[in-house]
Amino acid sequence: MKRRRLLALVCVSACLLGGCGLLPHGGAERRTVTVWLMKDSASQEFLRRFTEEFERDHPDLDLDLRIQEWTGVGPKVQAALEADGADGPDVIEVGNTQVPQYAAGDKLLDLTLESMRDWGIRDWLPGLAEPGRWMSHQYGIPWYAANRVVIYRKDLFEQAGVTAPPRTRDEWLEITERLDSGGDQGIYLAGQDWYTLSGFVWEEGGDLATEHNGVWRGALDTPAALRGMDFYRRLQALGDGPADADEEHPPQAEVFARGRVAQIVAVPGLARAVVRRNPELEGRLGFFPVPGRSADRPGAVFTGGSDLVVPANTGEREGAVAVVAALTGAKWNTELARTMNYVPNKKALAEAVAGEEGVAAMAAGAARGRATPATPQWGAVEADNPVKEYMTRVLAGADPATEARRASRRITEALDPDPG
Repeated sequence: MKRRRLLALVCVSACLLGGCGLLPHGGAERRTVTVWLMKDSASQEFLRRFTEEFERDHPDLDLDLRIQEWTGVGPKVQAALEADGADGPDVIEVGNTQVPQYAAGDKLLDLTLESMRDWGIRDWLPGLAEPGRWMSHQYGIPWYAANRVVIYRKDLFEQAGVTAPPRTRDEWLEITERLDSGGDQGIYLAGQDWYTLSGFVWEEGGDLATEHNGVWRGALDTPAALRGMDFYRRLQALGDGPADADEEHPPQAEVFARGRVAQIVAVPGLARAVVRRNPELEGRLGFFPVPGRSADRPGAVFTGGSDLVVPANTGEREGAVAVVAALTGAKWNTELARTMNYVPNKKALAEAVAGEEGVAAMAAGAARGRATPATPQWGAVEADNPVKEYMTRVLAGADPATEARRASRRITEALDPDPG
């Protein structure tokens, strides 16, 4: 509360020196809510309009929006959560899969009551809501989502006689095989694109890791997970993606832009980067959801995006909750989705982006979105990432079951480094 008292003194001093009139609500002091948002999550114009309306609707509150870089933000957030709160943030945007590591140790405000009573928790996209939950309590409030779709060359599809995008995985394989001819790649899929693999594993009913009685274990060696890897292997073979690199090495946007590649799996926004590199592809790119096993629903996908959290050490709980409610509510969440080509946080809001082909495809997939295992230790898995090595070994011809057991053991060790 020290920061609040100092702000109040500043306001009072300014009024005494400047002869200003009474403050709203009979002279009640204005309070400041400090909000950390990540760079490029929202446009400056969106933030300007939101701030103006929020402060108009809450005449006793001022917003202090501070933009952060994703690179290196983890330690910065941890430091803010462990500080005395006097000069720290009251609301923080975090990656949806990061919430458990911040929630551990009671460092975030429990927003379960508000989520159930006021914010429509049952309607949130599961890929955002589930990782925001820790020990059955809701700490992360879904803000926006982004997930992978298939970006394809309409002209190459037409040349191959393909009149409509595939709706099932079997159709996808059959069409991709037709496209993979005459010097064209049916699909460019890097061998270590483990986010895409995760969707295939989930579609088969498997998982990366499972929890039982508080103990997490790697699960890539289950029959369902192995079926997901087998589908990945069959699809990846219909192009020239490197088996020993991920989608950023080289950047798949560059590969797609310069070569005759029929498809890539990526977020729709990557299409803009492709067209910047090759303007001749303007108007030639289309989008469809990652196909599932049946035509009645898209395939499961990894849902990335951001949640909003409130530090437990905030000195402005009421104001922080008001900011979260406004940013994640229907009006401003829909506006953000339209402005930034995101998926809104609720299925019912998907119509707001239905007019944009890429975002509409993304929204359809987001309804079946998932996230990485909700444990604070998952970051240790990604740091070493045995999933990538597993994928490369299988694509190089190694026995899938053997390699899946090896990868699952390493995941288990990372999730429970001290099993004794």
